[in-house]
Amino acid sequence: MWEHLPPLDSFKGIGTKRLEQFARLGIRSAADLLQHFPRGYEDWSAPVLACDAPLGEPCCVRATLITSPTTHRIRKGLTLYKCVAFDGLSRIQITLFNNPYLAEKLRRDEDYYFYGVVTTAPLAMASPQIEPADRPPRIRPLYPLTEGLSSRMVEGAVRQALEALRKAALPDPLPLEIRQKNDLCDRLTALEQIHFPTDHLSLAAARKRLVFEELLTLQLGMLQMRLHQHTAVPPTITRDTTAEFLQLLPFSPTNAQARALREAVADMRGDKPMNRLLQGDVGSGKTAVAAGLAFVAIRNGWQAALMAPTEILAEQHARSLEKLLAPAGITVGLLLGSTPAAQKRQIYAGLADGSIQLAVGTHALLSAQVQFNRLGLVITDEQHRFGVTQRATLSAKGVTPHRLVMSATPIPRTLALILYGDLDISVLDELPPGRQPVATYAVGSDKRERAYNYIQKHLDEGKQGYLVCPLVEEGESDLTPATQLFERLSTGRFAAYRLGLLHGRMKGAQKDAVMAAFARGELDLLVSTTVIEVGVDIPNAAIMVIENAERFGLAQLHQLRGRVGRGKAASTCILISDAQNEEAKRRLRVMCDTNDGFRIADEDLKLRGPGDFFGHRQHGLPQLHIADLSADMGLLSQAQHTAHAILATDPALDAPAHRGLAELVAHLYDRVGGSELN
Repeated sequence: MWEHLPPLDSFKGIGTKRLEQFARLGIRSAADLLQHFPRGYEDWSAPVLACDAPLGEPCCVRATLITSPTTHRIRKGLTLYKCVAFDGLSRIQITLFNNPYLAEKLRRDEDYYFYGVVTTAPLAMASPQIEPADRPPRIRPLYPLTEGLSSRMVEGAVRQALEALRKAALPDPLPLEIRQKNDLCDRLTALEQIHFPTDHLSLAAARKRLVFEELLTLQLGMLQMRLHQHTAVPPTITRDTTAEFLQLLPFSPTNAQARALREAVADMRGDKPMNRLLQGDVGSGKTAVAAGLAFVAIRNGWQAALMAPTEILAEQHARSLEKLLAPAGITVGLLLGSTPAAQKRQIYAGLADGSIQLAVGTHALLSAQVQFNRLGLVITDEQHRFGVTQRATLSAKGVTPHRLVMSATPIPRTLALILYGDLDISVLDELPPGRQPVATYAVGSDKRERAYNYIQKHLDEGKQGYLVCPLVEEGESDLTPATQLFERLSTGRFAAYRLGLLHGRMKGAQKDAVMAAFARGELDLLVSTTVIEVGVDIPNAAIMVIENAERFGLAQLHQLRGRVGRGKAASTCILISDAQNEEAKRRLRVMCDTNDGFRIADEDLKLRGPGDFFGHRQHGLPQLHIADLSADMGLLSQAQHTAHAILATDPALDAPAHRGLAELVAHLYDRVGGSELN
């Protein structure tokens, strides 16, 4: 569809250097340029009087320059240019900093648009953007940029791309019937208005059209994956050996575990490959269910693989599974990036000849050297940390193997159906017997010393603990970064104890080393950011204090709290917050009232919308250009209904009316491993 547009280097002003700059933004074609949407807008379309300007917010003022700029050299390296403008009611002091080029262009008695923040007493604007008033006022796009590219340079290129699109007269990929039914404008209008909106209503209509198109494309791709899986021939599972597996367990499974096993084994014995999501609260026993499915697959002559996002988590899984399955004669192999070369060769050989029946590992399992003899089951832990490509790569090492993906993030079912539209869902909604709820308390910062005393009490009893800080963004001077807190506590309040530090900017090997030391009991207290949110079981960790708890969503707080209470000892989580807004206080009350992750997920959905459930990587989904899964749930639901209706009559998108949609789906999923659609 886009191939009819001219190449970027045919546009005026785009040479080799400019091409390199655009490439840094992922822009390599006119199509990429048209989908490089503004990150925001400046509204010059409705100038206001300076005295009516909103407090502290940028706005546009139309005024006449009544004095020429005068030069004021303040010190070496700083020159001010001052002039006065009159908007018909008030005089406004205009100050430019080190901008002789603009100062020289300004002419007394001429009208200009001044865009910036108006301050009072007296009325003034510092470093405003200025344009001659002979141009019509407009809403200006602000683009994501890279060094050497200005927003105006991008604007110029986008205008040329739009002109090329008009000349190409490409058909709209959304059939007229769908556009009319969902009240959507045509694509050319949407692209023109998203980049250069006439007004706010036109901008909203453009965004609605483009978001709907992107979400429809996403849903069509996911549903086609499901249809493809339904027609694939699965690994044959003739014997249900669940009863034999249950005899290996040193405990009785919960009703939820037994139900999940039944559902998944029924899938595996069916006529299509299993493709199931197993979601359960922290500590709900997902690993035991995964072990049961691996046991059934292996007893039927197949191999199984379990992929985890970190080495330390993979090691934990390998230990648990080997302890459980080795008595049944099942061989477990652990493959990590750090595994010595000679040992890797042994594992490769064992997987290739089938003598290793269960492989546990990290991304190392995706290596080209890994070849299975008969891979029949693929299990992915914390699957949202892997992209579609990675999951497809592992599955491709077998012939349409059964797939189980596990998530410890409780997600309301309505969201799960959208997030994992190509999966069936099993839920572990009860905890194993003996698992104690974590007592949770919310206190103000004036009680911090008492909270620290409580940490010390646990450490003196031989227990371990966590002290969690929010990620600090640049300029947030009111928050203490984990690094500073660690330095302060390790040389002061907790100098007598063994402290560790863990944060996201550390290298993977460093993080693994710290967590391994904590797991071995070589550290008493771990000062950390949210990188411990998904981590290993430390049964001896019984106390957690979370600083600035209002900075976290409920789902995230619950995940963090799940790091304690893994052993037999009573455990405590203390939330420190001085937040006064009602929503934050309500979140903290919910945390204190319940340990039920699904209730917490529902509350979070009510309080904050679905944003907490969609991280930056969007749980392995294709990268979206304009849709926001946390803000566009209504359109997502519309798109999902439309996708079902289209595929009900045209599952392969072969009809001429759907040719454009088929191209959109292929393009979106090509970027994340389109093999799943083939």
